[in-house]
Amino acid sequence: MKSSSFLFIILLAVPFWLQAQSNYLFPVKPGQTNLLSGNFSEIRPNHFHSGIDVKIGGVDGEPILAIEDGYVYRIKLSTLGYGNIVYIKHPNGQSSVYAHLRNFSPKIQEFMRQELYVAEKNELEVFPDPSFLPVKRGEVIGNGGNTGSSGGPHLHFEIRDSLDRAIDPFSFNFKEYTDKTAPVLYKVALRPLDAQARVNGKFQRMEFTPVLEGGRYILKSPVKISGRVGLEVHAIDKMDMVSNVFGVPTFEMSVNGNKHFRVHLDHLDFNKGRFFLTHMHQNRFIRLYRYPNNQLAIYSPDTTYAGAIEARIGERKDISVLLQDYFGNSRTLKLQVVGEKAPEIIGSTAPSPNKTTKVSYERETMVIETGSSEAGTLAKVFVRSQEMEIPPAYTADGRRTYLWDMYFGVPDSIDLCTEIIKPQAIVRIPFGEEYSFANRDVEINFAENALLDDLFLRVDHGSNGNGPTLKINSSSEYLRNPIEVLMRDTGFSGDKTTTHVYHLADNGRKTFVGGQWESDNIRFKTRNFGTFVLDFDRTKPSISPVRVNASEMRFIIKDDKSGIKDFEARVDGKWVLMRYEHKQNVIWSEKLDKQPFKGEVLLKVRDQAGNEAVYRTKIQ
Repeated sequence: MKSSSFLFIILLAVPFWLQAQSNYLFPVKPGQTNLLSGNFSEIRPNHFHSGIDVKIGGVDGEPILAIEDGYVYRIKLSTLGYGNIVYIKHPNGQSSVYAHLRNFSPKIQEFMRQELYVAEKNELEVFPDPSFLPVKRGEVIGNGGNTGSSGGPHLHFEIRDSLDRAIDPFSFNFKEYTDKTAPVLYKVALRPLDAQARVNGKFQRMEFTPVLEGGRYILKSPVKISGRVGLEVHAIDKMDMVSNVFGVPTFEMSVNGNKHFRVHLDHLDFNKGRFFLTHMHQNRFIRLYRYPNNQLAIYSPDTTYAGAIEARIGERKDISVLLQDYFGNSRTLKLQVVGEKAPEIIGSTAPSPNKTTKVSYERETMVIETGSSEAGTLAKVFVRSQEMEIPPAYTADGRRTYLWDMYFGVPDSIDLCTEIIKPQAIVRIPFGEEYSFANRDVEINFAENALLDDLFLRVDHGSNGNGPTLKINSSSEYLRNPIEVLMRDTGFSGDKTTTHVYHLADNGRKTFVGGQWESDNIRFKTRNFGTFVLDFDRTKPSISPVRVNASEMRFIIKDDKSGIKDFEARVDGKWVLMRYEHKQNVIWSEKLDKQPFKGEVLLKVRDQAGNEAVYRTKIQ
């Protein structure tokens, strides 16, 4: 009994995915040195990379092998995302994933082709019965390619546990790659974490550039802090023999030689993957503190704001951060912070010529910067029926800065002595709760899983030549899942059948969102904050035949505004599978059998706005 209990305790201390670890075969040229272009912890736009990317020589066609016996339990053929992808379930309950394939193996391809023709769909995801497609270790399951949202030929490879959570493939000790190159640190930032905190006297996130001396990164000058601040780092990893940028999986912070906080990424729950967006700042800086409500299981300790740094007035603290890749290559960052009393005056006391008022938001803190005043400095904050007076948090170079914690209430207006402002913030939307907001212009519905954190909603209305514009918070803020928005009383009198909602980026680019008209209102769903406008698309997609004969049909299809939605081809009235490569705007036929095409050809291509282009010809 004692021996069994001891073994059980040991197993509990070992990560669950390693307890069932197998001696897997590497999926590309096993036994040979392979080069990678991406690793598990790499930072991608709005997400962590959930596998490794294996180079295949810059061309399509490399045989891709099953890493262990099993069966194909999921197949997807798609234009975007992972492109052509195969999922294999293994006897130990784990699964392996092979993405961006140029093509599937003949038996998988034939199975998928039959399913596509039965469904009459050009893109499809299927879940075969375990007995349909068994595979053996080392069996070719497809060929490497560049399908989906890939930037070049490679294999995206994942290993997942029995609950479909991604595991770092490096954990399985494949010998096909080596690495002796240490991580690289670019920038360091310190951020105030509440309205009482300061960095070098100001309520302002500040960035610093460390220098590399004696094999470690250092900040030569101490940083003055008041209250609770958070450390952020912009770092990457490098690997031998390639120029690609990789992610750093492990950060360990110590304060005065004592362990303080750890970030370690070796697995990923896809259901919580969007919390990556509150783990990062601007998709570059990693927060070495746990942001409120972040549910990623990568922090130790994992309480809210764990990792925050504080120092008493006059106290110096030595901060050390170890940046380490999976192979043990590391660099260390050294910096020092000094506690100080938050200053009330910074820089010159002379009135600033800049009289403009600027309002910004740092989570719950509303920041109001304004010019000097001869009528007094106490601002009056009006929250519903209450009136409160607050002094400036500090004056910097003749400009007053006020800080208001919106957990005390979202202000209706603020009297700054020189002017009265009405902030855009309207209401707090609590994290994890279903909530509906409505006024005369807009209705916004939040599902309970829509948010990544408490949201202080800001709504701004405007107009352009096509009708109203609506700005909801900022495009630099994020949602976990879509919200539903109803733009009311748009006043739009044009053709509603081709007019939809578009997301307007800061650079002026418009991205189709969609929406359904309800009289003079339009309802749409979005997973992004930012500015939304009405715009029309009345232009049909273009169809340019490249080859249309008894053996093959190939076309170039394009749409410049709302984008291609779908297409359908028929020959002699029978549906024909058309494959699509959106990066080259090419569609081409894939026959169900070897019979030649003969008869009338009909190709329909629709864009997101509902415009339809039709091409007809006849194959004799």
